[in-house]
Amino acid sequence: MPTITVNVDDDLKERMEKHPEINWSEVTRQAIQKKIESLEVMDELTSNSELTESDVADIADKINESARKRVEEEPE
Repeated sequence: MPTITVNVDDDLKERMEKHPEINWSEVTRQAIQKKIESLEVMDELTSNSELTESDVADIADKINESARKRVEEEPE
């Protein structure tokens, strides 16, 4: 099985060391697996799309702007 290296900052490493019962390699493997599965679903959903990266960025900007406005309008 191939090996990869993951860099974490000192604070995170200290916090991880407080839980030696956890197999951090397995946690990392599962997180990577879950992310890959999500990306594969997205690839499948968008495989026939004619949108360009610029189109996607424009849509994302519009969604973000709309969400920002909604948050600003929420009563405190």
